This record gives sequence, C-alpha cells and structure tokens, in this order.
Amino acid sequence: MLAGPIVKSVLLLLVGFSVVSWAIIFLKLRLLKGIERNQAGFTRAFAEGKSLSVLYEQAEKGEKSPLTEVFRAGYLELTRIQRERGEAPQGGRTAPFPVENVQRAMYKTTHEQVGGMEDLLPFLATTGSTTPFIGLFGTVWGIMNAFSGIATTGNATLATVAPGIAEALVATAAGLGAAIPSVMAYNYFLTRIRTVHTRIDSFTSDFINFLERKVEKG
Repeated sequence: MLAGPIVKSVLLLLVGFSVVSWAIIFLKLRLLKGIERNQAGFTRAFAEGKSLSVLYEQAEKGEKSPLTEVFRAGYLELTRIQRERGEAPQGGRTAPFPVENVQRAMYKTTHEQVGGMEDLLPFLATTGSTTPFIGLFGTVWGIMNAFSGIATTGNATLATVAPGIAEALVATAAGLGAAIPSVMAYNYFLTRIRTVHTRIDSFTSDFINFLERKVEKG
C-alpha cells in the first residue's frame, strides 16, 4: 500500500520545513561565530586604551558586527555634539557634553542589532511548534485511509494493516525530525544572542564611564 497524496503532501511540507530550518541553523552558526570573534578583538582594542579615532577607523574598515555598530553610533553622536559646540572630536579641550545622548544612541543601535541577530529565529520556533502537529495530521489521515482500504477489501489481517499504518507513522517521525533540531537550535541561538547582548551592554557601560571621566577631568 502506497502513501496517499495527502500523506505525501504532508511529508513534502515537513521536508521543506526541515531544509529551511537547517539552512537557518548553519547561517546563524556562521554569523554568530564571526560576531563573537570580532567582538572579542574590538573589546580587547578598547581595553588597551586605543584612541577613539583609531577604534572608529577599525570599526569602519574591519568586519562589521553589532558591537562595532554600537560603537560607531556612540562615536558619531559624540562627534556631532562636539561639532555643535565648536570642538574637534579628538581635541584637547573636553567641555561638558550630554553623555545621555551618546548612551541613548548606543542603546537604540543595540536594540536594532539584537533584532537583526534574532532575524529568522521565529521560523525555527514556528517549525518546532507546528511540524509535530502537521506530522500527526498526516499520520491520522494515513491510518484513516488504511482502515478505509481494509473496509473495502474486507481483509483485516496484520499483513494488510501493518504497511499502511507504518507508512502513516512516518509522517509523525518526519514531524518530530523537523521539530527537535529546530527547538534545540532556537534555544541555543537565543542563549548565544543574549550573551552577545550582555557583552554589548557591558561595552556601552565602559564607553559611557570613559566619557564621564573625560567630562570630570575637563
């Protein structure tokens, strides 16, 4: 007994969900690996005391990451404020300036960058929550067809029932096969993104503290 068109359609749909999910998983793994590598290098450069202009050039010319974009937002807001006050960005005079403006610019960019990192993750969550039920639907439909065939032929032996039920159960297995990796990947990526987010917030605090010390000295 061959699977009916409904069961075949369910299996094709589940395969599509699975293929797209694995593509997202590999894409996110590569993306987060690059982000964490860049983040570690840029944080180290800032801790070494490099000037803001040098760090800005590094952020402009190097590999882009959420952390460098947050720094760029803060640096550009800082230079805008200083320009309005008639100061050069790296000038010796450090008149007081509204640090809160810089902080808000960095927080705004942080939210945008975190949102970008979380892009496509809802598809993994959707796959994890819906594919088991899609597979279950295929199984129920397949079993109904199997029993319908039995009623038609009037032959209810195990040899006639088992193949149809086994083929129907493949849909449930396919649904779970698509859902389990998606749920695991979703939770894994959320954890890594939260770690990146925490490190960006830590960098922002260090940057703001640096500016406040400059204000106090000025």
